[in-house]
Amino acid sequence: MDKQTVVVLFGGRSSEHSISSATAGGVLGAIDRDRYVVIPVGITREGAFVLEDDDPAKFPLDAAHLPEVVDNGTRILWPEPGGDRTLRVVHPGGATEGLGEIDVVLPILHGTHGEDGTIQGFFDTLEVPYAGGGVLDSALCMDKHFMKIALQAAGIAVAPWVTVRRREWDEDAAPARARAAELGLPLFVKPARAGSSVGVSKVEGLDELDAALAIAFAEDDKVLIETGVGGREIEVAILESGDGVRASLPGEIVLTSRGFYDFEGKYLGGDGVDVVCPAELTGDEARAIQDIGIRAFEAVDGRGLARVDMFLTPEGDLVVNELNTMPGFTPISMFPKCWVASGLSYGDLITELVEAGLRR
Repeated sequence: MDKQTVVVLFGGRSSEHSISSATAGGVLGAIDRDRYVVIPVGITREGAFVLEDDDPAKFPLDAAHLPEVVDNGTRILWPEPGGDRTLRVVHPGGATEGLGEIDVVLPILHGTHGEDGTIQGFFDTLEVPYAGGGVLDSALCMDKHFMKIALQAAGIAVAPWVTVRRREWDEDAAPARARAAELGLPLFVKPARAGSSVGVSKVEGLDELDAALAIAFAEDDKVLIETGVGGREIEVAILESGDGVRASLPGEIVLTSRGFYDFEGKYLGGDGVDVVCPAELTGDEARAIQDIGIRAFEAVDGRGLARVDMFLTPEGDLVVNELNTMPGFTPISMFPKCWVASGLSYGDLITELVEAGLRR
């Protein structure tokens, strides 16, 4: 069987650059080399596409020194629509080298300029197949305000919220404070268009609201203030394959001493949080969670994959918190853990994603 060429694309301009780079380390180490030729392409924090080293050990998930894509002077030239799909690199001395024709791109980018539909639109324009979410679902799920609207329209419960823009807050904060007070306590304040819990704060008293909004506004000029939902934090992994859309066994985020599932808890193995999969659930509960996960995926016109996060309340209700169209793939991330618990290995999971991209 002829090998197909996969571009593994990572890094990016968002605040989640290092997490994307660490995910690349895992993917480069697990992708099926008997099946695929791999070309690693990094995006620097400034937005330059560079040819990276095909070395998983270069991108470890190390809390003391998070990995990143450094500008090495190379520049990637993407194929143009209508021609062949030869990927080229310009070396620092100016010489151009052909790297061969590519079959599909695997973008493992998180946050803005990667998980928001922009890179997906770029590859659509170039007529280059890619794995993962498309333009619409990526854009919808990147903006939590519009994601909630889409879910509500499909009859899926979400936490009550208000959306505040920096301009209205700066001009007159009183109306926003009043709307936030009506939601009750605790509150969660989060940027509308950031991921990995970057810029998120838990507010136990209204006197903490201003500081929480300042943190969120540092990431985005549009911020959500949400009612805190009590209950178990459940996550389910969704995968689109040739056989249709399916859901993994659900997992659970168990907080032991941490106030919420923040960046450190998600990616750096911080104390106070356990990632458990499969979660201890009844058969009916697990099936209901899987059903809501698939319904949420379809409500945003999902493609490729997503992780659907929700709360299972003490009353047995399911309230969807958010969808991530490119969830973390690090060794301690929920998405691969749920699929491993469901009988799909890390390497086979990557193969399914790549094959789904090739079918487009």
